[in-house]
Amino acid sequence: MTREEKQEQMFELWLSGNGIEFVNQEAERSYRERVTRIKDAIQLKKVPDRVPVCPFTGLFPAYYAGITVQDLMYDYDKAAAAWKKYVLDLEPDAYMGMFLAPPGRFFEILDYKLYQWPGHGVQPDRSYQCLEAEYMKADEYDALIQDPSDFWVRVYFPRVFGALKPFEKLAPLTDVMEMPLTCGSFIPFGFPEVQDAFKAVLEAGNEAVRWAGVVRAVDQALQGQGFPAFVGGASKAPFDIIGDTLRGTHGIMLDMYRQPEKLLQALEVLTPLAIRMGVSSAKAAGNPLVFMPLHKGADGFLSDQQFRTFYWATLRKVIMGLIEEGLVPFLFAEGGYNTRLEVICDLPKGKTVWLFDNTDMAKAKEILGDTACIAGNVPISLLTLGTAQEVKDYCKQLIKTAGKDGGFILCNGAVIDDVPPENLRALIESAKEYGTYS
Repeated sequence: MTREEKQEQMFELWLSGNGIEFVNQEAERSYRERVTRIKDAIQLKKVPDRVPVCPFTGLFPAYYAGITVQDLMYDYDKAAAAWKKYVLDLEPDAYMGMFLAPPGRFFEILDYKLYQWPGHGVQPDRSYQCLEAEYMKADEYDALIQDPSDFWVRVYFPRVFGALKPFEKLAPLTDVMEMPLTCGSFIPFGFPEVQDAFKAVLEAGNEAVRWAGVVRAVDQALQGQGFPAFVGGASKAPFDIIGDTLRGTHGIMLDMYRQPEKLLQALEVLTPLAIRMGVSSAKAAGNPLVFMPLHKGADGFLSDQQFRTFYWATLRKVIMGLIEEGLVPFLFAEGGYNTRLEVICDLPKGKTVWLFDNTDMAKAKEILGDTACIAGNVPISLLTLGTAQEVKDYCKQLIKTAGKDGGFILCNGAVIDDVPPENLRALIESAKEYGTYS
């Protein structure tokens, strides 16, 4: 099949509601209307009935339900009730799933070092926070390039999971070959500390399964009421894979100058892995949208030449790899992308969604409007500090500017956590009041 046929097949699977038990015919009709609205906005083949509104909510359901973020991460029943309350009360066209409220107990078991979260370095009512560090050293590129999976298991895991530090003692799995060359590789599995590490893995796996069961039940309930999940899979830009959680911002910026060839080689190695991640997760969910948060490509992080060389070259390969499988990369361009618009428009028509934050939406519509669906960019400052009427006034003008002739999804520009509920309600109502196409 062509990529167009594959995409149509994925949209039809999403649209069909395969496996969803709808509460009634009205819920089924509403579900199909909402998916169709999003599909039409993305594909640029026809103007939808109105502008879709799909807020990017992070931990907002906790604040809306009157519980703490710590409750959200540790009491799965409370989290489920909070997610359902938000969606059923405010009625967006699609919702962001509970994956944004990961299970705290899971991370406790593994002694996770990469983040702080409520009860572990963060106050109960605040969001989790990333702790950047050089979890991969500057002289370890060859190990990553030669065998990424081995590097992850025997080097990266022991550094970001305290409970898995004994994995440093494991032998490479590729050392297991003929009979005389096999037994020695298994000796570390007999060490008590390594066995304790595997017990932690089993315990964490059991907790992950318990949490996933609740997430699945919430999705089934909300979709059964007629509300589709906004994204199906996830992936990342290769540059961000290295810069976010391996080398850190400081490390990767130095690498661009001190060892650019090694960095470029590593980016190429990670590219097919990023494609595989997006494809497998989206196809498992039966939803074509692949969420990709872009962290280090914003205006000011890199020069134009650095962006083209180190960031965009492999990100575009990931995007195209996902498109070839019939999927829709949903790219969250965090920060400003005003200087990147001419570069990122080099993509096939109707195959991507770009969620913008501090980007000029009129300029984005002018440059990308014939190529991609754009989304955004209601400011988080307005949603936090403004009035409901101010939010509506902004959305009305934004719809007029970015929503002309379709190809637009109304959304916030940065993740919504603790904002006045009436302001998020105003955002959602704006699409329904001002976004209808005649």
